[in-house]
Amino acid sequence: MTDTYTSSYSGVFDEVALTYFSVYAIAMAVLSIVGMWKMFSKAGVPGWIAIIPFVNIVYLTKIALGNGWLCLLLFVPFVNFFFSIYMNWQLGKSFGKGVGFRIGLIFLSGLFCIILGFDNSKYIGPCGNPTPSDRAGYKITEM
Repeated sequence: MTDTYTSSYSGVFDEVALTYFSVYAIAMAVLSIVGMWKMFSKAGVPGWIAIIPFVNIVYLTKIALGNGWLCLLLFVPFVNFFFSIYMNWQLGKSFGKGVGFRIGLIFLSGLFCIILGFDNSKYIGPCGNPTPSDRAGYKITEM
């Protein structure tokens, strides 16, 4: 025989937990978009590109690696796992970050993109390699 008192509160607890999780997920998504917006602005890309699906991945790949077409590797099964690790590693390098920060980008990319957007780091260039002109005022405009 089941206790109706216990089972009715079980459903309420599930709804409350789901509500809190949903609010947390939406807050983290908004913070990630804001951090990505700021990160794109640092790299000379219009920040609003961060809110456009797929286009933001193209520009993120261009910021990190210098070639936006490489984002197609993210659609290849098994390759995408290793490519995303490599891309996050190079993204940290593009902003002059050390090994610890780059490892953080690999494992907690959303949180570290927020940090990258709001800290005082400067965009060096794709893969951390400045051009001979020292990338002064470097803007990513074309694909």
